[in-house]
Amino acid sequence: MRIAYLTGEYPRVTDTFIQREVAALRQQGEVNETTVQTFSVRLPQSYESLSTAQKEESDRTRYLLPVQPLELLTAHSLLLFTRPRRYLKTLRLAWKTRQLGVRGTIYQLIYFLEAGILTRWLHHLGIEHLHNHFGDSSGTVTMLASALGDFGYSMTLHGPAIFFEPYRWQLSEKISRAKFVSCISYFCRSQAMIFAPLSAWPNLHIVHCGIDPKAFAERAFADVETLTSAQRTGHRLLFVGRLAAAKGLPILLQSMAELKLTCDDIQLTVVGDGEDRAVLEAQVSALNLTESVDFVGYQSPDAVQGYLRQSDIFVMSSFAEGVPVVLMEAMMAGLPVVATQIAGISELVEEGVNGFIVPPGDIPSLTARIQRLMADGDLRRQLGDRGRVKVSESFNIHHEAKKLHQLMLSSYGLSPGISRQASTPPNTPSSPPKSKVGAF
Repeated sequence: MRIAYLTGEYPRVTDTFIQREVAALRQQGEVNETTVQTFSVRLPQSYESLSTAQKEESDRTRYLLPVQPLELLTAHSLLLFTRPRRYLKTLRLAWKTRQLGVRGTIYQLIYFLEAGILTRWLHHLGIEHLHNHFGDSSGTVTMLASALGDFGYSMTLHGPAIFFEPYRWQLSEKISRAKFVSCISYFCRSQAMIFAPLSAWPNLHIVHCGIDPKAFAERAFADVETLTSAQRTGHRLLFVGRLAAAKGLPILLQSMAELKLTCDDIQLTVVGDGEDRAVLEAQVSALNLTESVDFVGYQSPDAVQGYLRQSDIFVMSSFAEGVPVVLMEAMMAGLPVVATQIAGISELVEEGVNGFIVPPGDIPSLTARIQRLMADGDLRRQLGDRGRVKVSESFNIHHEAKKLHQLMLSSYGLSPGISRQASTPPNTPSSPPKSKVGAF
């Protein structure tokens, strides 16, 4: 089976889980005659910040933007004149699912134009199935391309953002038209059920984001066990995330102020950046935490692993999340974690078993859990060991990619090892279009 992936921006530093999924699917294809080609609407915003592997992935990804005018005209002219009914029907779908207002209409027209270019590319490559992550604007392009090109699509829903604006993104329509929808957690699936028609519920499946335990261990654990107990003071905390309201970092900073009253050498490293950085730095100053909190900005995936190795406790104080992959990475690194009881986090972190979960915004509870971990090295090790087992067993990217691959095959009545012959659709030119931006 020939599969295409489309996202809004790929690869992206914050979405390494998609790259892992693509890589794992390609490994599945080595024994199941499956190929995966990646597409993206936009180029990576910061190419230089990508890792070497991400740059290689970017170099073989094809990008819709910037649009080449001649390519745009050619793609839509061919679709209009060779498949006029389908073209006009899809145009009506675009109108029906637009966000009301002038701006929404203009954006929907852009999505339709992008879908035409993508459709032509997919036809030339003999793509049989299109998969999308997130379901927002790139999900709209996916749905329209599927309608234009008469091929199936699926999408992975993460949340929480798309569940805040389900009508803007026509979530019900996208779910109804998809071959299937993979949801990253049971909580995510429950939110999709709110907006999906009952008839579509059987097509909502759980496929976790995940990590590669073996590769992670080989890269990240080289020096963990060599750290002495004296170095493992329990006083080094780590936060990784975007500096935005949804991440709840002000709560953790207030907790830090409480913790510092009884532990003067406590340290918090904040990995990430965002629109609230200046406000958060001002809060740190106001709380007299300048010597205790270190903002290090965005870091590469390898650098994040280094911070995990040099920390004692991982803390996530978010108000809104899916199932954060960075939380999986912390657990895989053997760190005890304290996270908030929101969305699908309790499907990963089991209270008192492999970590602690606290009510969001509850400073006393957060402080108490951190204090307990700081004071008990044996507990830190026990929770860390159990967390590693949990991730290895339930959030293994190879297991999850196999689930996703089987869903793709079964949605066409296929099974592993049996693949239909891909053919070039009629009425399309024989030579593939050129791209100045990316190539496979």
